[in-house]
Amino acid sequence: MNEIIEAIILGIVQGLTEFLPVSSSGHLELAKYFMNDNAIAQESLLMTVTLHAATALATIFFFRQDILNIIKGLFSSKKEDLHFALKIIISMVPAVLVGVLLEDQIESLFNQKIVLVGAMLIITGLLLFLADRAKHTNKKVSFKNAFLIGIAQAIAILPGISRSGATISTSVLLGIDRERAARFSFLMVVPLIFGKMAKDVLDGEFILTNNQMVPLLAGFFAALICGYFACKWMITLVKNSNLKYFAYYCFAIGIFAIIKASFF
Repeated sequence: MNEIIEAIILGIVQGLTEFLPVSSSGHLELAKYFMNDNAIAQESLLMTVTLHAATALATIFFFRQDILNIIKGLFSSKKEDLHFALKIIISMVPAVLVGVLLEDQIESLFNQKIVLVGAMLIITGLLLFLADRAKHTNKKVSFKNAFLIGIAQAIAILPGISRSGATISTSVLLGIDRERAARFSFLMVVPLIFGKMAKDVLDGEFILTNNQMVPLLAGFFAALICGYFACKWMITLVKNSNLKYFAYYCFAIGIFAIIKASFF
């Protein structure tokens, strides 16, 4: 029963923090650390991918029309639709390169390195604070901007750097309309998540036992439900320029994590 409760907690954490700009990976590491749960930490790859699959599914459901338009855009003669689909592909390139070339180094960071997580949360807070002060515009995402936002997404592989926070902040600081920035940020990650899942399955990374099934399902549905509502909420928050409150939160949690790991 404890494993189920812990999985639900991790699912809620993932569902909320995947879309809210406070770093889902960082919060999952903090949750494992404070729950002192070595069992889930040892099986973190399977749990993490399961929870990310849930939030990816929430994204697909929420943006189902946008995703359908992207797929159609690849085969469309309309320039605007085709260009948007190509921008999504371009935005994926930096993260794919980093994930393939530095896979082992990245995985070594996901072992409850709380000081690193705290420092990266502070950097996330700084990005959000700067983005919150940026001017509102109606600018669309360009091809160059898509690649730069992709670099931000690649950097956000680090635990504690919020993917949505980094990509949305980068977009806004580049002068892109806030609502467009949020939608582009959420849409660009879906192919990466499913690509990573496919790679891990083909590589035989997952060994699923019967006693893992119920906790994984519990975590999956917790992340799915929380993720859907967090995604909807986040679009409104970015549009209304309320990122500074998340910046303050990241500063507080980051400092607390560093102090806790260093002195207690």
